[in-house]
Amino acid sequence: MGVPKHTVSAAAIVINDHNEILLIRGPRRGWEMPGGQVEEGESLKAAAIREVKEESGIDIKLTKFCGIFQNVTSSICNALFLAKPLGGVPTTSPESLEVGFFPIEDALEMVTCGNFRQRIEYCLEPSFHPFLVEFEV
Repeated sequence: MGVPKHTVSAAAIVINDHNEILLIRGPRRGWEMPGGQVEEGESLKAAAIREVKEESGIDIKLTKFCGIFQNVTSSICNALFLAKPLGGVPTTSPESLEVGFFPIEDALEMVTCGNFRQRIEYCLEPSFHPFLVEFEV
């Protein structure tokens, strides 16, 4: 048996005072919530905060841990948080071709990759917290 190889990532559903969600448009998956891989020695919270800043230019405060989506087949765990923007200016990066805040209904229609829309919906529904969604792809 070899050494286990798992990927742990963290993402945040950032909601501003106008009830809009922060989305980035990545080069591979289209519109999605900002997030990415947790670095060695980094906490889930710190990774979510860092990834949002790197991908969108927005500084955030995490307000709630929502749950985990686990792709069992690919050995990927994604921790999801709710957050509020603290400042910064929406800015693109190599990982984000476009960045912006969008009304919730519009944002949900824009997110079409895999189960990313479901991730946002679960984070927006407090009665689901905390959740663990296991799936195989």
